[in-house]
Order: sequence, then structure tokens, then C-alpha cells
Amino acid sequence: MKMATKIKELLGSDAEKLLSYKAKVPSSRLHLPSPDYVSENYGGSDRNLQVLRSLNQMLSNGRLAGTGYLSILPVDQGIEHSAGASFAPNPDFFDPENIVKLAIEGGCNAVASTFGVLGSVARKYAHKIPFLVKINHNEFLSYPNKFDQIMFGQIRQAWDMGATAVGATIYFGSAESARQLVEVSQAFYEAHRLGMATVLWCYTRNSAFKTAEKDYHVSADLTGQANHLGVTIEADIIKQKLPENNGGFNAMKFGKTHPKVYTELSTDHPIDLTRYQVLNCYAGRAGLINSGGASSGAADLAEAVKTAVINKRAGGMGLISGRKAFQRPMKEGVELLNAVQDVYLDKSITIA
Repeated sequence: MKMATKIKELLGSDAEKLLSYKAKVPSSRLHLPSPDYVSENYGGSDRNLQVLRSLNQMLSNGRLAGTGYLSILPVDQGIEHSAGASFAPNPDFFDPENIVKLAIEGGCNAVASTFGVLGSVARKYAHKIPFLVKINHNEFLSYPNKFDQIMFGQIRQAWDMGATAVGATIYFGSAESARQLVEVSQAFYEAHRLGMATVLWCYTRNSAFKTAEKDYHVSADLTGQANHLGVTIEADIIKQKLPENNGGFNAMKFGKTHPKVYTELSTDHPIDLTRYQVLNCYAGRAGLINSGGASSGAADLAEAVKTAVINKRAGGMGLISGRKAFQRPMKEGVELLNAVQDVYLDKSITIA
């Protein structure tokens, strides 16, 4: 079965809506993924030559090599969501080597995980697939739980284990975000100095963002502003959840926005909502990768492909999908990762 036919089948009733839509903001305003993406978008920046090489190393690995797109396997959920909750569905992934094996067999550009996971197998695998070391986490065992991110190691540790890039999370909107912003900014400066690329998880976290009507943690305007703060501290790549609604600033009655954000720069269509996220990544000069979300069982494959189609057509740089892939048998996880990659390889799926 041809890739395009399979993708349409997985999209089901959403196929026409997603594959034929013309975005509100024209793609001519964007810096889009391409084989020369590093040269075109980072080559004129203040990144040193080693950072450019690291970015190109990620973009030159796996099934998407040379396309300008990324498929990354992230497995830091043993901390963020507890090891039991994350790995009980497939206990093989308590063993860090299986995490790296899944990324390699799944044709990923890179594998993202903790200091402990990647460090435990670094000598065997750091030269076989780019390592993206996640440097901070919400340890999630303190009671009551809080919206915080704590540094779990040093930037030099990531460099010593052969990492290509480092990643971090900032919980924008949380009481601890100011401290996190300073910590991550300093860490990214050091990572760039040593020649590693930087990826920022730009998540919003505040109980007030979730109302009885909607969860505005995934609104395009709030997540878009989080992205803009992320590129301000020179994150090379932004990781963001796929937006599901808009109008968070208006609903919360805080911050500043503009009516044209909702009339001229976006609509309720998921591609427009995601394009607004791309606009806030310096119009695509920093790549946007959307997260694959939690595993929901049988619907995972269709959900992952749908997310990839939205990201690609919006002008994004790829997908970073973990639980949908590793919470199932290895063979099925590889198939899911490959299905996502097929979206980016299919030239008939164009920028909206």
C-alpha cells in the first residue's frame, strides 16, 4: 500500500480537512524545513561551528536524514511520570539499552533521555545515534506535587558522554518559572559554548489555565508566547504540545494580546493554531517539534499520524513521540515511529 493511501486511511474522516486546507498565514512568511535548513537558519547566527555541526548531525541521521525534518524518541517519563506508570505497560524499557535500541531500529534522528539512561550505555551507543540529554525534570515524588523543574546534572556531563544536544523544560506560568528561566538560559549558553545544540520543552503550567470550559495549557496564544520566550534564550529547537484551542489570554484576562491574533493570524483549524506556534519560533528560524502525547491504546497510530500531518503542513520541523512508541512491543513501536516518519517523507503532503 502506498504511503499516501495508508496515511489517508489513518486520518479517516479528517483526511480532507487536514490534507487540503490552506492556512490563514501564508507559508511565504516562514522559514521552512529543507535539506539546507542548518545553513539557511543558523548559519548566520551567533552559534559556533560546533553547534552547527551538532544540529546537522541530528538532521543527517535516521530515515529522515537530509530532509530538514526530525523524528526523536524521548523517554524521560521514568522521572516525569514515575518509572512504574511509564514502564509497567512494557517492562523491557526499565532497561535503558532497549530505549536506545528502539530509537535506532525505529529510524529516529536522535534519542532523548536522562543523564542516567544515556550515560549507562554511552560508550556503546553515543557514536551510533545522536544523544539528546534532558538536564532537568519535575521529580514528582515530593508531596504535594509542584510545578517545578530541577537540574539533575551538569552540562559538562552531557558533553563528556558524547551528547549532540541537551534539552530542558521551563514551566512557563508557574511560580518557579523565573528561576527556571535563569537556570536554563545559563545552561544553554554553556551547551552552545561546548558545541551542543539546545532543545527547550516550552510547557505552560498553572492551575488557573484550566477552567471548567477549556484547558488553556494547550491554547495557541499561550503556547505561542511560551515558544517566543524559548527562542529568546536561544533554544535551537522548540518542543511544544499540539494546540487544541485559542484565546487563553482573553479567557484568563491577563497578559497582553491583540485582536488580530485571533482574526488574521489564526482560526480554529488545527493547522492554523500550530502555524501560530511556528510564527512565535521566529517564523521557523528555530524549528518547532510537537509532542506525540500520551498512549491511548489502539488509536495511537492514527493519533500520531494526524499530529505529524498537522505539524508538517503548519511548517513544523517534526515530531518527538515517546509513550505511544515504547509502551508497546518493540516491533509495534518501530512501526509507529516509521508511520510518523512516512508523513514527512511523503512529498504529496505539502505545506499548507
